[in-house]
Formats: sequence, C-alpha cells, structure tokens
Amino acid sequence: MEHPWNQAIDALSTVHVKSNPNNEPVTVSGDAGEFKCIGVGTDAAVFQNPSQPMYAYKIYDADKLDKVEVEASVYKQLGDSPYFPTCYAARGEVLVLSYESGTTLFDCILQGVHIPKQAVQDVEDARDYVRSKGLNPRDIHLKNILLQDGRAKIIDVSEYVLPGNDFRWEHLKRGYDQYYHLIDGSSVPFWLVETVRKWYNQTGEGSSYEEFTNKVMKFLFKK
Repeated sequence: MEHPWNQAIDALSTVHVKSNPNNEPVTVSGDAGEFKCIGVGTDAAVFQNPSQPMYAYKIYDADKLDKVEVEASVYKQLGDSPYFPTCYAARGEVLVLSYESGTTLFDCILQGVHIPKQAVQDVEDARDYVRSKGLNPRDIHLKNILLQDGRAKIIDVSEYVLPGNDFRWEHLKRGYDQYYHLIDGSSVPFWLVETVRKWYNQTGEGSSYEEFTNKVMKFLFKK
C-alpha cells in the first residue's frame, strides 16, 4: 500500500538542512515547493504540506542520519502517549510525524500568552512517563514544548537515549515558579529572550541555577 507521505518525502529531496556550530539553528536551502517550513531547530527543520496538514516532515542534516534512527526508535519505545507526537515513518534524513498545532512556550513568552500551571505539570508527568519506558527525559526547553488548549505537548525526543541530566527543565521550572508572575501576560522582547537563551547555552550542562539567574537579574537591573 502506498503511504501518503512517500511522495512528500520524494518532493522534499531538494531541500537541504545544514547544522551550525554553537547550538545555533540549522540553515535550510533548496526549493520546498508547496511545503512550508514551520519550525527550525539546532539539528533539523520541520515542513508541512497544506494539502496534507496532518503530517509534519522533520528533515535532519544529511550528516546526522543516526539521529533519525535514534529518534524513530525512541518514539517506538514511547508508544501511544498524549504527551508526544506520533511517528509514522523514517526514511533517509526524514521523520514523518503527526502535525501538532499550538504555540511553543518560547513564542508564548514573546507574545505574552499565559502559560498555565497545568502545562508545567504536564511536562512533569511526561518526564515520569518517559522514565517508566526506560528512557531519559533530556533536552526539554521552551522551543520544544507546545501549548495546546492549555496543555503541553513535547515535540523533540531525540536525546532521550543519552545519559545524565542536563537540568534544562528543572531550571525552567524553578524560573517559572519564582519569576514567571513578573512577566505573565506581558510580551518580552525577542532580543532579551535570545540573550538569555544564548547565555544559558554557554554556561554548560549542570551549571549553577543561582549563578545564572543572578547574572540575568544584574543585567536586567542595569537596564
């Protein structure tokens, strides 16, 4: 049986994704035709065809084919879950996923969209679910959590086979609990969010939350 995404994958063969150093977003080149790029991360870009809106096509850098296989295997291990998309297929550098609507928590901060406590609890519950499947919930951050009708959905599981705790989510949750009320409902300038994001990425895995937040508060106080 011909799956509906086979032709889509062939049509996307002219699209090339190239990763960049320093954890910066990938560079996308080539003609995507009627496909629309709906998301860009540090390892891949995601496309959608308006004529088949139920699917999302995650295209990796051709040098990262191992990540495609790993992520597909993680989705298989996670099984059916309300916390994650469905993975339908993996071919070459492309993963075929269920399209998930919603606003990333990163964009919620930029737009002043309220992030409810329920969404934060959903991520906590999702992490417990991941552990129950024998996986490690790493690399959970503002850009890979979607807000869907007040609930959270996590859209990147590629690091769940890696060991160790990168503390990204723990730090975000502490920041939410301690400081979110100060910006809730307000649009935060992109340059400020990006500055904080880049600083955090430069601090290294497992760095001190207190030192980082003190640096940010001193910067804001000077402003």
